[in-house]
Amino acid sequence: MNDVKISIVMPVLDEARTIVACLTELQGARGRGVELILVDGGSTDATLALARPLADRVLSAPRGRASQMNAGAAAARGNVLWFVHADTQVSEVHEQKIAWATAHAWGGRWGRFDVCIDSTDSRLAMVSRMMNWRSKLSGIATGDQTIFVSRLLFERVGGFPDLPLMEDIALSKRLRCASSPACLSPPVLTSARRWEKHGVWRTIGLMWWLRAAYFLGVPPAALARRYGYLPRGH
Repeated sequence: MNDVKISIVMPVLDEARTIVACLTELQGARGRGVELILVDGGSTDATLALARPLADRVLSAPRGRASQMNAGAAAARGNVLWFVHADTQVSEVHEQKIAWATAHAWGGRWGRFDVCIDSTDSRLAMVSRMMNWRSKLSGIATGDQTIFVSRLLFERVGGFPDLPLMEDIALSKRLRCASSPACLSPPVLTSARRWEKHGVWRTIGLMWWLRAAYFLGVPPAALARRYGYLPRGH
């Protein structure tokens, strides 16, 4: 495991309200040798200024998680890339699990963690269980599950496809062709903010509809507009 060097790549956009608390939680990881790279997609608030003292590198890239995470991966020095969203909490235990999983794999390895939505709402506990169950059956990971992958394998599959939405599913499909994912626990804790903002049932319905539409061939750009993402340049 001593040969495993983890680089956390975090895409952000207008996260000034929470970015200091988020990155402060990761200072222990930096002290243990984990590289922390933040990639901004064009924030119009104070995200960049607040983040610079708390990350190893702060970069800018065209808006879109795929674009931002690919830029972070290209700049990373680690041999294991760990894609963590700004609203998801990870710990030293998760680092250890990644180090073990990647050190004991041959020919490149990838995986994700179970996820727990940070809420006392029993409906979101059910959503968490369904996400984890579906991921184990399908071999598909979501961004909330903090995908990790060896740099060699990430580069071999061409990184994240340049999509405005569903980039995590598209990458999982590429990686799954190379090997099955390591499905690890304990769960990472992700914010319930999007569920609370739009309503639990409405968000559940929208996410299932988006996934079904994607698998049926609806262009990701159309899905991104339905999800509320603006095209680049807007």
